[in-house]
Amino acid sequence: MTQNVDTFAEECRSILSHGASTEDLDKVRVVVEKYLADDAFVQEHLGPDFDAVRDVLYEDPDLGFCICRHVFKGENEAPPHDHGPTWAIYGQATGTTTMTEFEMVEPPHDDTPGRVTPTKTYDLAPGMAVAYPEGALHSPKRVGDTRLIRLEGKDVTKLKRDSYKLA
Repeated sequence: MTQNVDTFAEECRSILSHGASTEDLDKVRVVVEKYLADDAFVQEHLGPDFDAVRDVLYEDPDLGFCICRHVFKGENEAPPHDHGPTWAIYGQATGTTTMTEFEMVEPPHDDTPGRVTPTKTYDLAPGMAVAYPEGALHSPKRVGDTRLIRLEGKDVTKLKRDSYKLA
């Protein structure tokens, strides 16, 4: 069977229809890595013809999860963040992303950012994926061009998200 966005979405939907527990998200993470290992899939959906920072490739009409393509040019470092009231899975297709995970020291309050401290840093190389359950705090850093697939439990552009800063 040819792997494409429809088959990818169906495999994810099959798992997520049971829920989005840590175990379920890890099963989806394995599916993401399977598709990242498919050179034809990566070329078709993350090849050099694409340059938008974020494109939604699929949004599930019932479960609400999204499969997004991200293309980042050059250097960039995002501040510590979570994905609001949902989860995310990052799948690295090209380049390397250095991820730092954080522990909350002080929660956000009204317009005051929460305070966090780093707990773990690692590199996501091509073919690797990592799942961040709801509330997981992390920050990506890129020193060059990168392309990735990111699954979101819900479209994060439509959600309220808190801000955080280093303690």
